[in-house]
Amino acid sequence: MNPPALALAVAAGALAAMATVVLTRLHASLPHAAPNARSLHTKPIPRVGGLAIWAGFIPVALLAPSASAMAIGLWGVPWLLVFAVSLRDDMKSVAIAIRLGVHAIAAVWFAVALAGVSPTLSPLLVIIATIVIGWSMNLYNFMDGSDGLAAVMAVVGFAAYGSVLLAVGEPAALPLCLASAILPLVVVNRPPARMFLGDVGAVPLGFLAAAFGIGGVAAGVWGAWFPLLVFLPFVADASATLVRRIASGERFWESHKSHHYQRLHQLGAGHAGTLAVFTALMLGCAVTAVACACLFPQWGLAALVAWCAVHAGVFLAIDYHWREKRGPVS
Repeated sequence: MNPPALALAVAAGALAAMATVVLTRLHASLPHAAPNARSLHTKPIPRVGGLAIWAGFIPVALLAPSASAMAIGLWGVPWLLVFAVSLRDDMKSVAIAIRLGVHAIAAVWFAVALAGVSPTLSPLLVIIATIVIGWSMNLYNFMDGSDGLAAVMAVVGFAAYGSVLLAVGEPAALPLCLASAILPLVVVNRPPARMFLGDVGAVPLGFLAAAFGIGGVAAGVWGAWFPLLVFLPFVADASATLVRRIASGERFWESHKSHHYQRLHQLGAGHAGTLAVFTALMLGCAVTAVACACLFPQWGLAALVAWCAVHAGVFLAIDYHWREKRGPVS
């Protein structure tokens, strides 16, 4: 790690740690996520922990060598839109049409702005990028339902991005600072969680996971398989669950707890066991992705397929036990 990136990452982590302490002391006055029939918790828990992440990341990111006016316009403005509507939703519920509308604007903004600086992006690729970013924001929010899951995925994912950027000599401060800023929140988000990321944490993280990943593809740093493999545990669970619910005729847009991580939890793994299983998948995918990107890029797509097969096996096993203990899969 080059010294500027190291110094910035340490600063981001320190700021986020201070913000986490402040939020913890304000515990009683923060908006809480109330337990309901579709949650995995039994008591109200503060849900704006994501503020600590951004308190650490944003001030330092603005000082990073790669934080030019063009870069801020590329991801900073749409990030701000997503942050604002997500924070509002945590404080006071926002209609789904408004939230998704803002998500769509942010996704289009980034994709079109990226096309402006990357002539290789065709109109079709701009459309694909828009869809991927929109889905990433929402799937990340879907997966923020078990202690530690979203925070650990973010640390592993953005650290993987930063590792490859360092290896190829590209600016790595932004993803490394983000990974560092998330670490303090892991302490209060791990089982038993004392604070949730909330929409203000999960949705903007989903945006940046897609934006940084697509940006790396457009810059030729890694192939399209790389960000998919890095975040595969989340992509696979959310996507497989959506397909299953659509196929079974469910009202897929409504809240539920039939994700594989939720079923694993309900089968007896609990928060700690679920986190252990998914952390193993996260680390396996991320290490494989980084190794392929740095040493064997020609094997990247094959590695993605192999890890998809692993996830399919894990999900099928969960579904089998769910049928055995809870009845037919809905």
